[in-house]
Amino acid sequence: MASNIPRHVAIIMDGNRRWADARGVDVSEGHYAGFENLRGVVGHLSNRGVEHLTVYAFSTENWDRPESEVNGILDLAIAVIAREAQQLHQNGIRITHLGRTDRLSPELRDELERAVEMTAENSGLKLGIAFDYGGRAEIVHAVKQLVEDGVANSEIDENKFSEYLYTSNMPDVDLLIRTGGDLRISNFLLWQTAYSEFYSSETWWPDFGSEHVDAALDAFSVRQRRFGKRV
Repeated sequence: MASNIPRHVAIIMDGNRRWADARGVDVSEGHYAGFENLRGVVGHLSNRGVEHLTVYAFSTENWDRPESEVNGILDLAIAVIAREAQQLHQNGIRITHLGRTDRLSPELRDELERAVEMTAENSGLKLGIAFDYGGRAEIVHAVKQLVEDGVANSEIDENKFSEYLYTSNMPDVDLLIRTGGDLRISNFLLWQTAYSEFYSSETWWPDFGSEHVDAALDAFSVRQRRFGKRV
């Protein structure tokens, strides 16, 4: 069992559609199974001592998927957040949202805001939900905010820039997990994963259980992190 636990874990939750296709069911069932799986993963990582978890729930590019699939994901997100937020709150989980809100339906935006407000004072694991999120869009947004705030060129360094990211209150990602077997980061947390350890699992997200989480943590624990330096 890993003894060197990452402070911040990020997960690209991939494989919902392939999970559904393999079972001959509608893609909506794959996304539902994926949302259901998240509950157990959050609890397990919290129990293992991880302080921050950021999950890639819906990217800025996902709007280009078939309309029926997009609408299904949005409706499912509303139902899941409404149902799960209270339980997460009782477990001391703090919820934050990363991404745009202007393109979300009023119902989904309200549920996200309600969950964030309800859990704002909690001191347990910080769960960041990246919904309508893109890494490049986040960086552009940060630049625009710096300009709008009139921050002088001489004041801008990496620390100042980080203050304008959605993750301003989080440490950089230590461990980036991608399920489903692909080996790319897909525009996720581009700035924050500069020196993350990457772990890819062939397992589709709905089947990625506690034993798979432990395997990722074990792999991380034996990595030698050099951060570009010679050791």
